[in-house]
Amino acid sequence: MGCNNIQKENGSREEKIAEILTHIRVPQIPGNVLTLTDYGAVGDSLTDNKAVFDSVLQLCKEQRGGRIVVPPGIYVVNGPIHLVSNVCLDLQKGAKIVFGTNPADYLPVVPTSWEGTLLYNYSPLIYAYQQENISIIGEGTIDGNGEAGFSRWYDKQKPSQQLSRKMNHEGVPVEDRIFGEGHYLRPQLIQFFECRNILIEGITIRNSPFWCVHLLKSENITARKVKFDAFNKNNDGFDPEYAKNVLIEDIDFNNADDNVAIKAGRDHEGRKVGTASENIIIRNCRFKGLHGVVIGSEMSAGVQHVYVENCVASGYCKRGVYLKSNPDRGGYIRDIYVNNVAFQGVEDLLFITSHYHGEGEGFETDIRDIHIDSLTCRSASHAGLVIQGYPTKKVRDVHLSRVYIDSCTTALSFRNAEHVVFNDVIIGDEVKVPTAVR
Repeated sequence: MGCNNIQKENGSREEKIAEILTHIRVPQIPGNVLTLTDYGAVGDSLTDNKAVFDSVLQLCKEQRGGRIVVPPGIYVVNGPIHLVSNVCLDLQKGAKIVFGTNPADYLPVVPTSWEGTLLYNYSPLIYAYQQENISIIGEGTIDGNGEAGFSRWYDKQKPSQQLSRKMNHEGVPVEDRIFGEGHYLRPQLIQFFECRNILIEGITIRNSPFWCVHLLKSENITARKVKFDAFNKNNDGFDPEYAKNVLIEDIDFNNADDNVAIKAGRDHEGRKVGTASENIIIRNCRFKGLHGVVIGSEMSAGVQHVYVENCVASGYCKRGVYLKSNPDRGGYIRDIYVNNVAFQGVEDLLFITSHYHGEGEGFETDIRDIHIDSLTCRSASHAGLVIQGYPTKKVRDVHLSRVYIDSCTTALSFRNAEHVVFNDVIIGDEVKVPTAVR
């Protein structure tokens, strides 16, 4: 009976993944090719190519799309690249886009989001708003130049960060949440906002000022064979937020922060928007950095139907799989499937908490239906498996199967958790045949 149930559950998971993949379409780009250097671009690491990008994108808009080829060279761009529908940005091997560091070049402010709150801020360096059918591909590099520029704002951001959260909690109209000049909220490197049918493939992303790739209120997205080299503060790899139908596969992560952080808005605003992040597949990836896969902490609209499969980690990760919320958030985290994922050294392998930062009240998160199968690590310096529910909203229906941890300081730490099912879980040395009394 147990085996049949497992087979049925696996079949349902596989069928759901197959169904999600039918909704994810690779963009179809018109055949006309526009080589950037034919329009005056110079890849000498000195010349500003902002005006050339703007003119070529305007031409693509007039021609209803096209493929923009960036030949080998180092192309300085002093200001944002605003992508338009039906365009492929093709960075050839040896091509690098390096963004300038003057904040004034990223004005006027644009609609965006910052740590889960919608507002107007400096433009993300590569930005698309309400567009569709966009690709960023090739073997080239996008360098946000964050270390020399916006990343220096990290220590100055607190007042504006707190102001944005106050506006969120008080329901200030988004059009009145104007940041930018005089504030210190760092822009994302790449952001798709209310976009459809997106492909990011092959490129290397490095030196981001803030989050690397922010998928905001967007859907039908494929990211594959991307490489990260991003070590500034808050250099998450991919941040799907209010996002739907997302495939992240065959990625080489190397990030100072979360490799994948799934979000769905913060507090009052997230609950009001009510658009869940859902149908997200993360598979065949190589994790490296702070955390492997994270859900939260900004997830007030809910996160569901997430599938993490066949991934490995190299080096040390602070936490392997990390689900985090607090009683300010509300919302839910449910129907999460982790299958065949291996870490090496971690602080905690699986950490589920309703007490992130120990703050908040009144809006407990519903965390349930978490399915972990074949999750392993060599050592956990702090804890193997941690669940921290809330007294009035317990974490429930957690299924742990084939979880193997070679060594750890604390094996289990569960509080306010119910219906936790273990099947083939070994922490430390396996105990085999019992010794006999002599």
